[in-house]
Amino acid sequence: MTSKSPTFKTSIDIPAGTRAEIIDLCNQQLADTADLQSQIKQAHWNIKGPEFIALHELYDQLAEEVEGYVDEIAERVTQLGGYAMGTARMAAEHSRLPEFPLDATQGLDTVKALVERYAAYAATTRAAIDESDKLGDLSTADLFTEVSRGIDKGLWFLEAHLQ
Repeated sequence: MTSKSPTFKTSIDIPAGTRAEIIDLCNQQLADTADLQSQIKQAHWNIKGPEFIALHELYDQLAEEVEGYVDEIAERVTQLGGYAMGTARMAAEHSRLPEFPLDATQGLDTVKALVERYAAYAATTRAAIDESDKLGDLSTADLFTEVSRGIDKGLWFLEAHLQ
C-alpha cells in the first residue's frame, strides 16, 4: 500500500525514504488489523446456537485486544511522521483479508471463519516483522512481534473449539 498521505517532520533518526516504507508497511497492517477487529465484532453480533454466550464473550474479548493493536499501529505511523490511514473506508479499501461470510452465524461456522482470518493476519504480521527488521527499524519489528504473540494466542483460543 503506497499512500499519498501527508507526512510530518520528526527527529526520529530513520532516513526519510526508509520511514516512508515503514509508514506504508504500518498503514497496510493497520488496514488489515482494523478489518480483523470489525470482522470479530461481526461474528460477535451475529452468532447463534448453543455456543452463543461462550463465543459471544470470547469474540468481545478478542475484538478488544485487536482494537489495542489498531491503536498501537496507528500511533507508530504518526510517531514516524506519517498519517495513519485508519477510517473504516480506508481499511475496507486496502485490507487483504477476505470478507466475513454472511452465512456464518452458527457457532463453529463463525469460529472457522475467524480462524481463517486470524491465520492470514498472523502470516502478514510475521512478514511485517521481517520487513521492519530488514529496514532496520527494530522498534516497529518489536511492535509487530507483540501483535504476533497476541494474534497467535487468539488463534489458539479459536482453534481449540475445532479440535
